Amino acid sequence: MSYVKIDSVTKQYQNQVVLNNISLSLKKGEFATLLGQSGCGKSTLLRSIAGLENVDIGSILIDGKDITNLSPRQREVGMVFQSYALFPNMTVFENIAYGLKMKKAKNISLRVKKMIELVDLIGKEDSYPHQLSGGQQQRVALARALVTEPKVLLLDEPLSALDAKIRKTLQKELKRIQQELDITTIFVTHDQEEAMTMSDRIFVMNNGNVVQAGTPSEIYTAPANKFVAKFIGNYNVYEMNVFQKLIRNTELTGNDVAIRPEVMKLVSIGEDDLNLQENWGIKGIITDITMTGNVLRYEVDTEESSFLVDYLHHRGEMFQQGTHVNIIIPKEECVIL
Repeated sequence: MSYVKIDSVTKQYQNQVVLNNISLSLKKGEFATLLGQSGCGKSTLLRSIAGLENVDIGSILIDGKDITNLSPRQREVGMVFQSYALFPNMTVFENIAYGLKMKKAKNISLRVKKMIELVDLIGKEDSYPHQLSGGQQQRVALARALVTEPKVLLLDEPLSALDAKIRKTLQKELKRIQQELDITTIFVTHDQEEAMTMSDRIFVMNNGNVVQAGTPSEIYTAPANKFVAKFIGNYNVYEMNVFQKLIRNTELTGNDVAIRPEVMKLVSIGEDDLNLQENWGIKGIITDITMTGNVLRYEVDTEESSFLVDYLHHRGEMFQQGTHVNIIIPKEECVIL
């Protein structure tokens, strides 16, 4: 049974459709990510679930209850914003306790202390936001959203303002807390790696539509279309007629072919390593080499197009710019779109 259900939701600003008849569902305890470029509608969908935006058509249900027309306070959701939105004149303890005080809840002190322990802020209870690091502020915002025990946690790019190292640490912490509380979570990001690392399921969005939904593995290994292939895995994507000019007598049929950079191999011209029973070989010349972390990325031009080929960087560059090479493409790694 669906715990969160978005049913045929449409949202329009003036003449622009920002959510186009979107339907999706989440299981209880699932960590789902809305992934897409800026302007694709992911934050609008999140804000619609929170009650900060009204939808024109469709319905939103949580735990079987229709919340479409309820106020944000009645929806039993917790939200963490990109800016954290902490009260600057309140301490950590007071910020976290704020929602409980508004609800006139019982055992406020005990509940806040438990949440401070959960997000690892012991010793910071009396500190003010300006005295905290960005990562600590994020933890306060998360604790404030969770302390009221919402049915659903909504996260609108909460890690985007942090530096890379802290961001990696907090990704793990956020996932740990989510799993420990078993809380249904909807996370918004434009960062593909972040979505792959944290999600149980990903909903890829483009122009107000969900263009593919699946596990990180499903999205990465079997993209549904050209947009997903280019956005998720930096695939090399070619129209079929272009690919057939590069690979004579290919039996492939379809509109486009997609190949991940890391599944290909480069060998020097003349090396007897093509094994053409299982692979295709294309002659090319290395025109550019870049390093992204521990990966060497080669750009190789051919007579019809160019390829990106990735290698883990172990002992320096394997090939120099200007080298003529054969690009080895395993037949089974070609994804037909």
